[in-house]
Amino acid sequence: PSQVMTVQMEDVFVQTEQINLPGTSEQYPNWRRKLSLSLEYWADDPRVRLCFEAMREERGSAVHPPMPVIGSTELWQSAIIPRATYRLQFHRDFTFAAAAELVPYLAALGISHCYASPLLKARPGSSHGYDIVEHHRLNPELGSAEDFDHFIEKLHQYGMGLILDMVPNHMGVMGNDNPWWLTLLENGPAAASARFFDIDWSPLKAALRGKVLLPVLGDHYGNVLEKGELVLEFNPEQGQFDIRYYEHRFPVDPSSYATLLGHHLTQLDERLGEQDPGLLEFASLNTAFSNLPPRSASEPERLAERQRDEKVHKQHLARLYRENADIACYMDEVVRAFNDTTGQAADATLLHHLLEEQPYRLAYWRVASDEINYRRFFDINELASLRMDDPEVYETTHALVFELIAAGKVQGLRIDHPDGLYNPRQYFQRLQQSVYAGHSPAGNGTNNNPLYVVVEKILAAHERLPPDWDIHGTTGYDFASLCNDLFVDTSAEKALSRTYSVFSGEREGVEEIRYQCKVLIMRAALSSELNVLATQLSRIAEADTHTRDYTLNSLRRALVEVVACFPVYRTYVSDEGASDKDADYVKWAIGVAKKRSQAADTSVFDFLLEVLLTTIKEGKAQPYRDQVIAFAMKFQQYSSPVMAKGMEDTAFYRYHRLISLNDVGGEPDRFGITPSQFHRAIQLRLQNWPHAMLAGSTHDSKRSEDVRARINVISELPDEWRIRLNRWARINRAKKRSVDGMPAPSRNDECLLYQTLIGTWPPEIQSETELDAYRERIDAYMNKALKEAKRHTSWINPNTDYEEAMQQFIAVLLGRLENNAFLADFIPFARQCARFGVYNSLAQTQLRLTVPGVPDIYQGSELLAFNLVDPDNRRPVDYARRKTILEEIERQSHNNKSMSSWLKEMMENPGEDRAKLYLIWKLLNLRRQNHE
Repeated sequence: PSQVMTVQMEDVFVQTEQINLPGTSEQYPNWRRKLSLSLEYWADDPRVRLCFEAMREERGSAVHPPMPVIGSTELWQSAIIPRATYRLQFHRDFTFAAAAELVPYLAALGISHCYASPLLKARPGSSHGYDIVEHHRLNPELGSAEDFDHFIEKLHQYGMGLILDMVPNHMGVMGNDNPWWLTLLENGPAAASARFFDIDWSPLKAALRGKVLLPVLGDHYGNVLEKGELVLEFNPEQGQFDIRYYEHRFPVDPSSYATLLGHHLTQLDERLGEQDPGLLEFASLNTAFSNLPPRSASEPERLAERQRDEKVHKQHLARLYRENADIACYMDEVVRAFNDTTGQAADATLLHHLLEEQPYRLAYWRVASDEINYRRFFDINELASLRMDDPEVYETTHALVFELIAAGKVQGLRIDHPDGLYNPRQYFQRLQQSVYAGHSPAGNGTNNNPLYVVVEKILAAHERLPPDWDIHGTTGYDFASLCNDLFVDTSAEKALSRTYSVFSGEREGVEEIRYQCKVLIMRAALSSELNVLATQLSRIAEADTHTRDYTLNSLRRALVEVVACFPVYRTYVSDEGASDKDADYVKWAIGVAKKRSQAADTSVFDFLLEVLLTTIKEGKAQPYRDQVIAFAMKFQQYSSPVMAKGMEDTAFYRYHRLISLNDVGGEPDRFGITPSQFHRAIQLRLQNWPHAMLAGSTHDSKRSEDVRARINVISELPDEWRIRLNRWARINRAKKRSVDGMPAPSRNDECLLYQTLIGTWPPEIQSETELDAYRERIDAYMNKALKEAKRHTSWINPNTDYEEAMQQFIAVLLGRLENNAFLADFIPFARQCARFGVYNSLAQTQLRLTVPGVPDIYQGSELLAFNLVDPDNRRPVDYARRKTILEEIERQSHNNKSMSSWLKEMMENPGEDRAKLYLIWKLLNLRRQNHE
């Protein structure tokens, strides 16, 4: 919008004072064509449209027609829509080669597209691929480029395509694998990659200004320093100094090399003599390092000079070290001197003073929640957020993916965590424009089809996906929740609520629990991000005489209340203002927060309302307006992780009325839906997002679709559930132990355990060995659940006594099959739930494969799969068994009488899982035959 555009009949020229493109012009030979084509989407001037109409008549296909409007019939007709997808989780134990072997099986099943987890280079050993460290290459742990091409060729051989999981919001940054992050640590704000990461270089704490806080130490900084765990090293091949802390490497700022090289330089003088050529060269190099432009330099020329010269000086230093033994010996002595912490106070060591000069500050990992100044993915220190709103960051991180699309190797994208983006709508526009303007399979910029794009967006029950996003819908959490709720008996709500309340002693509703959990997250895990927001808001308040009396503390408290009361993950206010729906959400949150607040002056909430809706008074200068808009958009990036951590990763592990409702995209306080409500929701889906994904289980599910299907049966047996629950508690009362004066585990955690056992009890357990394996799974799950709940223990402050009490409780409950009073009563009820659960599973599978949308099958769930939250749902899948069953189905299908008998036999066995695969095969092939 800031560019001056001139349109002529024969061509389109973009006039700017400066065009910034990453890399060299040789890397982007078509940039002018891309910018010209992009004008067709960006320009609102009707003269531009008229000009293109004239050019179209003259040149025909030389000029693109306007891109179809997202949400229009034209989009659905022109985009290439998958028929059915199959999610594969790639890692070093499941590679491109392994996936290629599965292609014939998936094709026979009726799948049209593999739906892959992220495939770009991730941290070594990554089990999920979301901790990407390099965007310009495929993950070598998954195989070679040839292996990938073979996988693609295999897909194409069977008429299939690939949907790729894209991670635009963050990167993995700990360790030594991310070159952008290492460059940033070395040069601070002067690094070429500094603009890539979302860092607050001017935090409230003066000691952190111009620095990045790195909370990686296992103890307080002084203790780590005194123990000698921080070690200075010199790399003679690269001429580079680093600080090592176990597996972590922290580059030393080249400007600090003068401190190192000049340490006791007189000793080298005495050894070589003042006129020694090597000494003179060494001293000159030392001066060159000290004269590098500072990290605070902002002029492009000075930054380029620093980035160029530091590389040259390092090469020079490496050569001197290799060629001059005296200099090499001297530098080794310097390294030993800086690593010697014996007999000195920690704050007086040479190494400490060197570290103080660096553009980072090493700190104890527990300070992260209070002071970390780079935006993270939720509260994960190892994942730093990217500034995807920056065009250079966008182009650089997407270059390889666009190459794969242009080469016809990728047919669609799944966008991870779009709520973390600064401006999601802008991002999706750029995405479609990039594909449309030069990344067609033909590679000639003539692709008129929008790219199939779905997003991992979590919607509240009352929320709708923004209609102006250039996408085809969500990845299906909303459908998974809707379909699951259909199998909950709504008439049992009062009975189950009463049973849960009486048994557990819990009296608070979901809304209050969610509020408390969000406040907890803001005070503990995401406090530093809140401090950044509060400081930004305080600066806005200070700029106006009417609002300058609001203190930093009052603004911070108001922010806590509003975020805790926010009814959705986030809004999408931009520099264009707020939509009516977003305005409603903000007003709702402000209104509820104002009522709950104990503030002496509640007018602070009125001020916050104006800022969040960017309703700026007339006469305000542009800098003030920019500050308000920036704050409103940053606020949105904060409310989303607070909701996710507070709701999904805390409240879901505290409220256990019916845990099948506690899943991503679910609403625990919505106790089921009626068939008419389901049909209405599907009609709206057909009308608005007919090609969104239809998910049952995902890699983020708290429980698989089949576990939820079993647990839903409890809603149809409320009286028996009450009787069984109380009976089991009596049987197992003596198996608890006292922790902090209370029986452990608590009745609430006991309720979670019993429902988990019902949802996952394996029908095939015949031996103590199988029982031991199952007990280990439940142990691991309950330990994670207790830590996520953050009541009796947590990840940050583990209570080992309580965790051991739960472990011992499970060990007794599942200690043996024979002479076990609990299992004798539990197993018959579990089998009853399992039998009805099979019908629930088959029915919800049938719905997922027949309602409007793109059915998605999570790896292995074509058979009944009783998985819990990760890492349980990432266990190896027995594909050999699935292939064998599918081959048997195909053989039986040629004989109707035989098939009928086979199906009857399957349905009479409550532990039978082949029926689900049969149903999926039958319906997916029906979809293939009647695709339209």
